[in-house]
Amino acid sequence: METTETFESLVRAEFTPKSTYLNTASNGLLPARTVAALHEAALLRAEGRPLTSLYEDVEASRAAYARLAGVPASRVAVGASVAAHSGVIAASLPAGAEVLTAEDDFTSVLNPFHVRGDLKVRSVPLERIAESVRPGTALVAVSAAQSADGRVADLPALREAARDHGARTYVDFSQSAGWLPMDADAHDFSASVSFKWLLGPHGTAFLVVPEDFGGLTPLLAGWVAGERPWDSCYGPVSELARSARRFDLTHALFTFAGLRRSLDLVEELGVDAVHAHDVALADRFRAGLDALGHRPLPATGSAIVSVPGLGGRQPALSRAGIEVSDRAGNLRAAFHLYNTAADVDRLLDVLGG
Repeated sequence: METTETFESLVRAEFTPKSTYLNTASNGLLPARTVAALHEAALLRAEGRPLTSLYEDVEASRAAYARLAGVPASRVAVGASVAAHSGVIAASLPAGAEVLTAEDDFTSVLNPFHVRGDLKVRSVPLERIAESVRPGTALVAVSAAQSADGRVADLPALREAARDHGARTYVDFSQSAGWLPMDADAHDFSASVSFKWLLGPHGTAFLVVPEDFGGLTPLLAGWVAGERPWDSCYGPVSELARSARRFDLTHALFTFAGLRRSLDLVEELGVDAVHAHDVALADRFRAGLDALGHRPLPATGSAIVSVPGLGGRQPALSRAGIEVSDRAGNLRAAFHLYNTAADVDRLLDVLGG
């Protein structure tokens, strides 16, 4: 566990934002160590040097994410997007299978099940998702934290309900991995992008699968999905990887060069410490909004705060050097480790002005 002084000194050394940046739910800031690694990776290509270290970065990132998720690295695959991972899971379901989802969840979690055309996709309010699992439900797909408003799903209740009815669970941790402790082992499938709270570049997303692969077919498999990738470059892959690497997509090597260092930082700080920091700032913002007469959407314990009716102020806030999002007319602020109480107070001051 990092001390407060160590936490703050690490953050100050890694981040130099030129704005009041409160938009991690869209994109996280890159640490200095990540920027340096990206620069070095580009030089490898520019100078024609061997890329061996970049492939090592892929495996180091896989292992680091596995530690954060609480699963063996053998259960972690790396791909390009949550939507691609959702598509592989959707393709595994038999025609007519029921998929339970949360209303207005993020599209990447939902749409692959809808475009199948022969699945029964049922949506309910997030707060009712656990109680809505029923006999015949094949899969429950949900985000751990909602992108639009930060509401956190009751995952233990969902897992218990799914177990009682023989349903599988698929959880998208994109809006929570890095600030909310993960227990991916409690779910059949889970995924997360790398470029939000995990502070990495764009270009990759992790997928966690069961040890027995959960009936998934590696539909997108190429040469990197082979047990011996460099012997799998021509013709059909003769032997798929014996681990979740069989679901890998061709690696975005530059992304992993940076992501490895970002994940190092998250581990150094500790998710528990990041969680306490982020939620304290979000709660400070909620209290300040109340004093201004604004009522945010309910999202207890979340690092994301959405305020109805204020989304239209996003362009003016950006001109003032405060970066937030406009989501369906709501102003969305997302607090992370590089934010401070002064950032919260500046936003409140401008909103109250």
